[in-house]
Amino acid sequence: RFKTNLRISLLQISGYKKLYLSVENLRKVPYDSENEEHEEQLIELWNLLMPHESLKARITKQWCDIGFQGDDPKTDFRGMGLLGLVNLVYFSKHYPDEARQILSRSNHPKLGYSYAIVGINLTEMAYSFLKNGALKSHLYNMVSGLPQMEHFHQFYCYLVYEFDKFWFEEEPESIMHFNQYREKFHEKIKGLLLDCGVILTLKN
Repeated sequence: RFKTNLRISLLQISGYKKLYLSVENLRKVPYDSENEEHEEQLIELWNLLMPHESLKARITKQWCDIGFQGDDPKTDFRGMGLLGLVNLVYFSKHYPDEARQILSRSNHPKLGYSYAIVGINLTEMAYSFLKNGALKSHLYNMVSGLPQMEHFHQFYCYLVYEFDKFWFEEEPESIMHFNQYREKFHEKIKGLLLDCGVILTLKN
């Protein structure tokens, strides 16, 4: 039994490092509007979130409807590269009802926020937890072998869902206070991750 546990532990430790490298490599890929695959994923994100509305053009103010800052989303991916887009698409594809519901809530007249921008911000949060080792207990409890990219995406989905709940519970005066509440949410999740029996996913 000791040998089995040791083997699983070593697998998990090496798997965590590999997962971090995979996530880091995706983060380092800049969004490239000349790359067909990148563009397809971006259009897929629109279609998943806005199934009843067609994009009138590739560069259009419509992107603001799903929470990008301007009329070309590529500029918003700078910090997190392709990882930000892959996370957004994953959540919309695997939890379409939740994604559209949260998008709808993000358009609230008083408590609204930029859905896509906040999503990319939460990619950065998930990435930082992975990088500093805070995700170890969560991932080791979740999978008794090699953690995969899928498990990172699942944690990201949890963050998006929980942040939306947190934001509406806190009722910030305005989006101008975003950083303050982001920090508060970060501390909350950091505290949860300290529990050695923790598993944080939407599937719970």
